[in-house]
Amino acid sequence: MHSQVKLGHIKGIEIGLHYSWFIIAFLIAFSLASRFHSVNPQWGEALIWTAAIITSVLFFVTLLLHELAHSMLARSRGLRVRAITLFALGGVSQIEDEASDAKSEFWIAIVGPLTSLIIGVVLIGIARLIEPGSGIEATSPVTAVLLWLGYINVALAAFNMIPGYPLDGGRVLRAIIWWINKNGERATRLAAQVGQVVAFLFILYGLYQFFVGHGNFGGLWIAFIGWFLLDAARSSYFQVGITAGLKGHRVADIMERDCASVPGYLSLRDFVDQYILHSAGRCFVVTQDHRSLGIVSAEDVKRVNPAEWNQTSLQSIMRPLNQIPSVAPDTPALKALELMSQEKLNELAVVSNGNLEGIFSRAQVLKYLQIYSGIGHSHDMAA
Repeated sequence: MHSQVKLGHIKGIEIGLHYSWFIIAFLIAFSLASRFHSVNPQWGEALIWTAAIITSVLFFVTLLLHELAHSMLARSRGLRVRAITLFALGGVSQIEDEASDAKSEFWIAIVGPLTSLIIGVVLIGIARLIEPGSGIEATSPVTAVLLWLGYINVALAAFNMIPGYPLDGGRVLRAIIWWINKNGERATRLAAQVGQVVAFLFILYGLYQFFVGHGNFGGLWIAFIGWFLLDAARSSYFQVGITAGLKGHRVADIMERDCASVPGYLSLRDFVDQYILHSAGRCFVVTQDHRSLGIVSAEDVKRVNPAEWNQTSLQSIMRPLNQIPSVAPDTPALKALELMSQEKLNELAVVSNGNLEGIFSRAQVLKYLQIYSGIGHSHDMAA
């Protein structure tokens, strides 16, 4: 998951927000404002909303601390961390490497919930010291903010420890299975399968609450969480298949070699009629005077209004080779796929001694996996 709102960097790690994070921020603020209004109506609307919004903002800070705990421990174990993205159901640390052993995986996974639990207990404790004997509610705005921020962090720790991969609890389960069977790939598959079962239970319980229970929004929210977990668990299971299928293979084993050469002066209309409609390939190299200038695809053509196809040349829409990230033919396929994920690319040029040897693309990888590994085509790849 990539962020849309960039907030800066902490120790070289990019911090950002996914748009969906604003959903949970709004829900927390709205729910707390409603709660404060019913418990402490004497505060007044301005004070109620101020306390609710401050709690929501501080939750962002504590959630960031949760993810930083994952990232810092991962770094201490020699793993690279590219970014942290906060979204509707929490956050994700984009750790580029896999833990090398079950012990590292266990501690990297569990340190986040432990951080949230410690933060929650400390905040609740401070609130109790400021306002002893206040029960589960507080009468002063400061104490209420601390108390509810503590409750939210304890709930976050508990939620993350649900054994639904790829939640932290699921990763802890994966580490335990890995430690028992000494097989990280098999442990991931088993943890992802458990995650799918947990996700189904969330969906069923949420729908039951909505249709048979109270019929409120809470049931739909639980079902939505289950749907998200199900999608994440399936993606994780599929990712294991990709890793296993590409392990030990080079770019040269998978890349598309037979790229059709097309002259740069050709119009888009002629390109579609003469090449796209009569070629099973997806790789087209734009040439001029026997020199490779760039690459073009059907997707590039689709971005141009069909009314302009007759007046638009291939050279005007091609992607120049010197602007396309490239890899050598002997580059490990997993490393190339990781580069594509980091740069948000669909393809890489494969270059040897300055010559274009072929194109390494997500579509070609998926085709290879379908043929040789039996992986279905209904998933998106992410490294």
